[in-house]
Amino acid sequence: MIHVRFEGRSFDVNETQVNVAGNMSDRMIKEQLARHLEVESDQLNTYVVDRRPSGDFIIRPEAVYG
Repeated sequence: MIHVRFEGRSFDVNETQVNVAGNMSDRMIKEQLARHLEVESDQLNTYVVDRRPSGDFIIRPEAVYG
């Protein structure tokens, strides 16, 4: 499962919906997600791909503190 936080929205998609596999680089995952969202891939440049031990992914904006 891929949990996405994008432009103030949160949603889940299945890896097969966006053609993502666990062996892909973060950049490739973000490019596939951008295609799915129908946005330019550079809109996800600052996003983080968090790979969970369960095999799930969380794709979110980079957290800025302070």
